[in-house]
Amino acid sequence: MQKEPLVSVIMSAYNAESTLETAIESILSQSFSNFEFLIMNDGSNDMTSEIVENYSQYDKRIRVFQNEKNEGLTKSLNILINLSKGKYIARQDADDFSVFSRLSSQITFLTENNFDACSSRAINIQTKKKIPGKSFYIPLSVQVKFKNPIIHGTLVIKKEVLNELGNYDELFYYAQDYKLVTDIIKSNYKFKNMNLILYHLNTENNISTTFPNKQKYFSDCVKKGIKPVNKF
Repeated sequence: MQKEPLVSVIMSAYNAESTLETAIESILSQSFSNFEFLIMNDGSNDMTSEIVENYSQYDKRIRVFQNEKNEGLTKSLNILINLSKGKYIARQDADDFSVFSRLSSQITFLTENNFDACSSRAINIQTKKKIPGKSFYIPLSVQVKFKNPIIHGTLVIKKEVLNELGNYDELFYYAQDYKLVTDIIKSNYKFKNMNLILYHLNTENNISTTFPNKQKYFSDCVKKGIKPVNKF
């Protein structure tokens, strides 16, 4: 009888053909192998669907799902969480890539220290700078009052913790990661932002730079502890 994977890596992709293969390869080449890789094609109209289907043909750890229309990141991630089989949920974005030792480092930390969630630092692909910078050394409980202190794509969290929190809050079409991290910290789960470079972040066309006003509105809702009233 086949054992369930320890980790479920979840990734949503929307018109990501130019970066998708690099993101997928970075997960398939991990030194840690006890995972499944759930990919949602979120209503793309480029070659995203063909790329993920091709990969799923030769690596059975990949499970592909399709949204008939673009549902957005929050809803897509919740669908994948509900379909996942692993004890831990690991995020990956379709325009970034993880380093070879990422999953091994994070799962080892979580299991050996009995933590509920962790994230890590990254390298900005465009600027080559380490992120977060000096703010990394400020306690998460302080940072979260003013900004999202983590890089979403580096998050690894126990599935049971996500479920207890109600998964991602679907009222937050943007800044869903900031809302989740705020809920994790306020609920006193054990969370660590690791001082390791385990990820490379593409900031060229991400949500924060492409839709800054929308991102700011939803982030402000998190800071104020209020529900957003629209998606724009």
